[in-house]
Amino acid sequence: ACVRLAHGDKVVHHVRTFATTADALHELGEWLREHRVTHVVMEATGVYWRPVWTALDDGDGDDALALTLGNAAHIRNVPGRKTDVNDAQWLADLHAHGLVRDSFVPDVHTRALRDLTRTRKQLVREKTSHTQRLHKVLEGAGIKLGGGLVSDLLGKSGRAIVRGLSEGKTDPDALLAGLDPQMEKKREALRAALKGRVLPHHRLLLRQHLALIDELDKAIASIDREVGERLEPFREQVERLSEIPGVSATAAQVLAAEVG
Repeated sequence: ACVRLAHGDKVVHHVRTFATTADALHELGEWLREHRVTHVVMEATGVYWRPVWTALDDGDGDDALALTLGNAAHIRNVPGRKTDVNDAQWLADLHAHGLVRDSFVPDVHTRALRDLTRTRKQLVREKTSHTQRLHKVLEGAGIKLGGGLVSDLLGKSGRAIVRGLSEGKTDPDALLAGLDPQMEKKREALRAALKGRVLPHHRLLLRQHLALIDELDKAIASIDREVGERLEPFREQVERLSEIPGVSATAAQVLAAEVG
């Protein structure tokens, strides 16, 4: 960290190195205040700037530091002079001359929403990945449920079939006992498609993927409830967003979390 002090035409830099633990970052804040620092600039480097920002963000009090997050691409130093000390001094000089453009940093509430909606997105991707692996296991066992026979492998009928296969059922009629009435017209085609050879390791893999998908469903539902509660004060705005053609309720929540 570099403190830039200007006295008339004279500029003095004080540089000090800090660890990144909570105590060390608190010490950084105290050091800055000892030097009567009012403005702080830092570089946006992955997620590493976040704990520093959190430690220095004291709200809107009279002695609160004015924080600025700079885009790394806009504040590159001269090639060949890339060190942490040089970068700290370079940032201080740029900011002193108003040459660092602020990046948008949402408030704490919005940052929490972002974490939740982005995690939900990742969990949905993981669920999709396990669903694709279910298809792969079934194909390996000679079970042909694609081609429009079962459009949703995790729907009521699809899940009942997969569950039955994982439990060792081989009779097509037994596997189709829980068939949705809307799929009755496909019964004969499904009976033919289910005449594969499901080996013990196939059944194990089917059980594992189904269990993981169930756990992911629970995690996604839990995040959905938390997001819903946090967005309650902005329910009207989110509902208005979802009225836009092509914007689902989930997409509206993501927009609210990303934009603030």
